[in-house]
Amino acid sequence: MSSFVIKSIGNALNATSLISSKYASKKALHLFASPRKGRYTEKQRTIVDSAFFEELSYEGQNIATYRWNGKGKTILLAHGWESNASRWSYILNDLKAQGFNIIALDAPAHGRSGGKQFNALLYSECINVVAKKHQVEAIIGHSVGGMATVFFMHKYQLPSVKKLVLLGAPAHFTGVFSRYKSMMGYNKRISNGLDTIVFERFGKPVDYFSAANFTKTIEADGLIIHDKKDKIIPFEDALLFANRYQNSKLIETEGFGHGLKDTSLTPKIIEFINR
Repeated sequence: MSSFVIKSIGNALNATSLISSKYASKKALHLFASPRKGRYTEKQRTIVDSAFFEELSYEGQNIATYRWNGKGKTILLAHGWESNASRWSYILNDLKAQGFNIIALDAPAHGRSGGKQFNALLYSECINVVAKKHQVEAIIGHSVGGMATVFFMHKYQLPSVKKLVLLGAPAHFTGVFSRYKSMMGYNKRISNGLDTIVFERFGKPVDYFSAANFTKTIEADGLIIHDKKDKIIPFEDALLFANRYQNSKLIETEGFGHGLKDTSLTPKIIEFINR
């Protein structure tokens, strides 16, 4: 959406909040959790067509998974916001060459997975279903896929998982939420209302959901890769991870952006997984 449209929506909800802040806040949260893209284009479908497709389920919602069989370690790939499993096309051939057993999933409301609403906690539950079924040994998560991976490991501590690769991952939900509120220009009624809804729905305040803090409980080794000029998730988030994730290493990049799709990083990721 253009900045004009974004501000127009924000202004409309701000006006609505004068009548009912609760209604306006619910609409704001619905907008926040509704991806505008992420379903497959025809070109993207060709990337996953070579995989074995299987649908799993979490609480009646289907989880689309794609598997490229190999005899080596089992690797799970978790994409980010408004994306799908095709985003891994740049690294797939290198992972196949290692003989890895590769599994990718589509997040809720993305790709071929079910639902219309997304949040990182729901995504983490889907990751758990897939990781547990396949006894995954390493997970590569991009952006909110990295955050959801940490949420999953913090809650379930799946013993088979020995390695986590976090690519441009947000360190805490507070930052993500604050940037959304700022982008939309929401007033205090909506801002406070959003925080209240999160607490009512999940039983914890917004600042509780800190992936960086959760890494303190994770024994799996971590590789954090983040670009110093990331315009989506600030580099400071990587520093928070590095400071609190005891068994981790940070690789700083410059010029690769938030996507981090540069193939020069692939050998470092493979070396880390194989170590």
